[in-house]
Amino acid sequence: MGDGKDRNHLLTIKSGELGMPYEWSVGKYGSMFFKHLREQGRFLGIRCSKCGKVRVPPRRLCGPCFEEMDELVDLPLTGIIRAFTIVNYPFIDPATGLNRLIPYTYGYIKIDNSDNFFSHAINETDENKIRVGMKVKAVLKKKGEMEGNIKDIEYFEIIR
Repeated sequence: MGDGKDRNHLLTIKSGELGMPYEWSVGKYGSMFFKHLREQGRFLGIRCSKCGKVRVPPRRLCGPCFEEMDELVDLPLTGIIRAFTIVNYPFIDPATGLNRLIPYTYGYIKIDNSDNFFSHAINETDENKIRVGMKVKAVLKKKGEMEGNIKDIEYFEIIR
């Protein structure tokens, strides 16, 4: 999460110990999203004043309208699976530099009260127990363990 310098209160992402180190700012809205998640335990979205659609995570411009957005919206940790895939092909996870454990499920989730998809891991790998349309909830790291990045969301679990 940066080197401790002020940097206008923007969060940064680092590669860890990979052979090609990198660091970049997640920007104003990415920082707001991760800080809100860490401090409030909820998602943060943003509403377009022209079309009324809510995007999560927030971004500066509405893609369809090209309208600058500034109305932040508190969103729940719940949503609906809109698409998913169960991954069985091993590869090195760029966030850790280690082999990603397989199998794992990656899905597109429509967060409740939002209008776009949020992609993340789902903790079900049995294709007979998961389907499009199922309700899920984000499982977060414990409050004191959150770092202000996407790994603060451990996975989405199916609500049965």
